[in-house]
Amino acid sequence: MTLPFFQYYTHAKADQDEYRSAAWPGLTIRAHERHIRASIANRVNAISSAVYGGGMIELDRIFNIYVDKHYRCDDPPRDITDLLMEWEERTTACAGLLTAVKLAHTSVQEYMGGDAGILCCTTAGVSNAARAGSARTVFDAAGNITKPGGVSGLSYTPGTINIMLWMNGYMTPGAMVNAIQTAVEAKTAALADYGVMDAENGLTATGTTTDAIVLATSQVEEKPLISYAGTATMIGAAIGRLVYDSITESLRAGQLWKERNSKR
Repeated sequence: MTLPFFQYYTHAKADQDEYRSAAWPGLTIRAHERHIRASIANRVNAISSAVYGGGMIELDRIFNIYVDKHYRCDDPPRDITDLLMEWEERTTACAGLLTAVKLAHTSVQEYMGGDAGILCCTTAGVSNAARAGSARTVFDAAGNITKPGGVSGLSYTPGTINIMLWMNGYMTPGAMVNAIQTAVEAKTAALADYGVMDAENGLTATGTTTDAIVLATSQVEEKPLISYAGTATMIGAAIGRLVYDSITESLRAGQLWKERNSKR
C-alpha cells in the first residue's frame, strides 16, 4: 500500500509527515493535523473543480482539508479562507478541497515517463455515492433539496472523492481537459470494480455528489507537447492507472479501518 501518512496519523510518527515527489522534483506533500498540503516553489497552470480556487487558475499549493460528517456546508469558500488565515497561509494562488475521509487513508501514486511525470494524490470516501444519469436527490443553484417525486428532504451526509493530479509535462489546454475526462472515467471504473452502489437506487455508482479534482501542470517546454490524454495514449493510460489504483487503495484502507473498529 502507498499510504505515506498512515503512520503519521495513526501512530503519531512525526518524522513521517512529508512526501517528496520523484515524478516532479520540488513537489512536496506534507501532512498536518487537519489537512494535507501539496506545494511547489513556483506557480503553475491548473484546471480545477475545487470548491475553493476552481476554474482555470495559477497555483502553487493545493490543500485537502478534513471535515467531520456533521459539517454544514453553507459557505465552504468562507470556511476555507478562515482556515488558511488561521494556518498563516496565503489565500490566493491555491486550491482547497474538503473531505470527510480520514487523512491517514490518503493514497499517493506516481508515474515517471519520457513525456511527463505524474503524481496522483487521492482521498476516497463513498458514504454519499451516486450514479450520474439516474433519478435521485438533487440540489438547485440556491441549495434547495428535492428528492425523486418532488418531495423535500434533509441535507446529505458529506462524502467525497478528491483527486490531485500533478503533471510535470507540457500540455495543450485541450489535453488538460482530456486528462480530467480520463481521470473521471478511471474513477468510475474503480467504483464499479469495488462494488460501490448508489444507496438511493441500488445502481452502480459513478462517483459521489461532492467529488472534486485538480490538475496542475508544469508546462515545461523542454518536454514533448502533449495534445491528447485519452485512454489510447501513454499519458492517458498512466493517468487512468494512477487514479484507479489510488481510489481503490484509499477505499480499501477505509474498509479495513471500519472492520477493525467494528470488532472492538
